[in-house]
Amino acid sequence: MEAKPRLIRRPEVEQRTGLQKSAIYQRAKLGTFPRPIKIGTHNVAWLESEIDAWVSERIVESRGGAA
Repeated sequence: MEAKPRLIRRPEVEQRTGLQKSAIYQRAKLGTFPRPIKIGTHNVAWLESEIDAWVSERIVESRGGAA
């Protein structure tokens, strides 16, 4: 059975990535961070799987290509 996509809000994204709000939005605008998904008039969230993949990529990069 395939896992259902899970949306996470900005405070959890900040906690998982170590990035602050301004860095998250700046990197998303530059295309170097997952873009948020609009879930309401003034609300956004991120796909948990995309944030997890981004974190994993940073780990691989910092280890010279080996996880």
